[in-house]
Amino acid sequence: MSFRRDFITKPIFSFARGVLPSMSDTEREALEAGDVWWDADLFTGDPDWSKLLANAPATLTDEETAFLHGPVDELCAMLDEWKINWEWRDLPPEVWDFVKQKKFFGMIIPKEHGGLGFSPYAHSEVVRKISSRSLTAAVTVMVPNSLGPGELLMRFGTKQQQDQWLPRLASGQDIPCFGLTSPEAGSDAASMIDTGIICKGTFEGREVLGLRLNWHKRYITLGPVATLLGLAFKAYDPDHLVGSEKELGITVALIPTHLPGVSIGRRHLPAMQVFQNGPNWGRDVFIPMDYIIGGQERLGQGWKMLMTALAAGRGISLPSLSAAGAAYAARTTGAYARIREQFNVPIGKFEGIEEPLARIAGTAYLLDAARRLTCAALNQGRHPAVISGIMKLHATERMRIVIDDAMDIHGGKAVIDGPQNYMGGLYRSVPVGITVEGANILTRNLIVFGQGAVRAHPYLLEEMNALGEPDHAKGLDAFDKTLWKHVGHSIATLFRAWGRSWSGGVFITVPDSGDATPFYRQLSRYSSAFALCADMALLTLGGALKRKEMLSARFGDILSELYLLSAALKRWQDEGRQQADFAALEWCMASGFKTIEMRFAEILANMPNRFVGILLKFLIQPFGARVLGPSDRVTHQCAQLVLEPSAARDRLTPDLSQVDDDGGVARLEKAFLLVTAAEDIAKKMRAAHLHDWQDAVKQGVITQAEGERLAAAHDAVAKVVEVDDFAPEAISPIYKKPADVHSFFQELGEQRAAS
Repeated sequence: MSFRRDFITKPIFSFARGVLPSMSDTEREALEAGDVWWDADLFTGDPDWSKLLANAPATLTDEETAFLHGPVDELCAMLDEWKINWEWRDLPPEVWDFVKQKKFFGMIIPKEHGGLGFSPYAHSEVVRKISSRSLTAAVTVMVPNSLGPGELLMRFGTKQQQDQWLPRLASGQDIPCFGLTSPEAGSDAASMIDTGIICKGTFEGREVLGLRLNWHKRYITLGPVATLLGLAFKAYDPDHLVGSEKELGITVALIPTHLPGVSIGRRHLPAMQVFQNGPNWGRDVFIPMDYIIGGQERLGQGWKMLMTALAAGRGISLPSLSAAGAAYAARTTGAYARIREQFNVPIGKFEGIEEPLARIAGTAYLLDAARRLTCAALNQGRHPAVISGIMKLHATERMRIVIDDAMDIHGGKAVIDGPQNYMGGLYRSVPVGITVEGANILTRNLIVFGQGAVRAHPYLLEEMNALGEPDHAKGLDAFDKTLWKHVGHSIATLFRAWGRSWSGGVFITVPDSGDATPFYRQLSRYSSAFALCADMALLTLGGALKRKEMLSARFGDILSELYLLSAALKRWQDEGRQQADFAALEWCMASGFKTIEMRFAEILANMPNRFVGILLKFLIQPFGARVLGPSDRVTHQCAQLVLEPSAARDRLTPDLSQVDDDGGVARLEKAFLLVTAAEDIAKKMRAAHLHDWQDAVKQGVITQAEGERLAAAHDAVAKVVEVDDFAPEAISPIYKKPADVHSFFQELGEQRAAS
């Protein structure tokens, strides 16, 4: 007998069991999918920074590097995004053939099944480089290597399924897609009405046990060209052919699209992006049981399978594309701001331009840091579900901000469409990334903290499992052990957060990291405050917290900032503490600290239990939110990183596609190098108050050779600044020439007069 358990814990246990909200199967399976990593350390309130820094950075093998600089560069040289989007409305046949031949669709498939067997980091690097050349090609390549038949077969397929399908997917003989979203089920995928009824039927001349499927899916990328459809549906067994249960739950199966009853619909046009996407239907499509991924024993396990696969895939594809977009914006916008002059001054010198330019550069540094750190975890075999959600949400959201800034700085150059516009297509594509793989509103409000509080908290999941234990005595024992550990942790966290907040964190022991050392202290301080506030919110609100979506979103924002800023510090360390890059790191920290402090202030002001809100404010934020964001000095220094050629600029924007053609980006890069190389010559001209280089040569201010270099730079800038125009009839099929218009109205007037 235990006095504590029987007289203190037992009443709490009974009360908690009574108020614990019910959890649906899909919620439980989503919570149990994947695992935790650095997010769990952040939730403790006392992260071990040496543990983070000891993680080996993600690297490429020689084979992966050769692929990146061989077939990937070859592919990029074949791509013309203007023609793909506005003339062909698809990748040309030779590109489809090339990606199949070079096994781009089989990057993640093991070599023993005919694939390339690349690491998650290599997958990410390939998507990132292609994204900087063509979004259509990037999406086409990344989808077969993300959530879909290949990933699911590798994780859950039977050996027979793997041997049959993976070589066909790796070679491009089969093109995969995955059908999850339907008209009835978007973010709430569990509400799908697509069905699979277990029955006997004829398949390839034999009577077998199988499923008769009926479905309607939409927004399916690669759907219009797919030969192998991965399908999510709800399985039912009304005749009890496989067991006693009628409703078996979400199941995933492989559907060859040539089967009778499968209908591939016409194409969607997602935000004027022309990657293959469209709806499909199935009417009484019969498949045998061995078409279920993993076989009959996987009936009803589809949601957990999907969430497990998504825990990894969501951390690669869209974050890679978004990181590429931010780096691309930093490189192009910095170059444009340097060569484009107004009032005889490069526009990048104006403080009004420096502010968004610094935001672009800082975000590029942050997103690629987080991408690399996440890939390092994935390379280790981890499947960090919460971190993957953070990455998808914040990479795409911050890409949206960065691209808006880039559009503002470019002005009309990015507005007028045509072959020389290198920004418009990326701008139009942003809503697609925001929406897919879990809409960002849902992810921010319900998933990041909702899932993180359960999975990453050191004790909460154990407590919930104890409360849900059918054996009352066993559950009480487990709850007693975990509860008091939790109580001790909470008390320690309270005093830790209080002391660190009031002292400004100056006494926290952290690794010696040079100029970055104070940043570790502040993140430790915020981690303690976050852990305390999260515990108090869970204690006072319990299960009702998941309905307080705005509070949950703010907690999620703090957890996200803690992870992203940790990644920035890790990057700074891994790259050898490059002093030239410190301005980008400093910008990230100041911006992130401002967000964290504002979210704390909003949480404390809106905590339903006002006594707790006031107490927490006294403990962790007695003087309110005090961090104002990046200073003008930091903003100026960060903007300068992309305004001049340098190793720092190259580190900020590495491994983007650079095709030596006459396209807009190639013209820009050429002009940028010419203008910056001729800066000393331009200074001589300005000092002599001269504008014509030929006059300057005549007066001996500059030499003829210098004048010609300056002229070449001016000509290159003119080619960048010019925008495309089109013949009217090329834009409008109903265009009438002026003479035709005159005769048309003359004829119309005569008709009216006659009538």
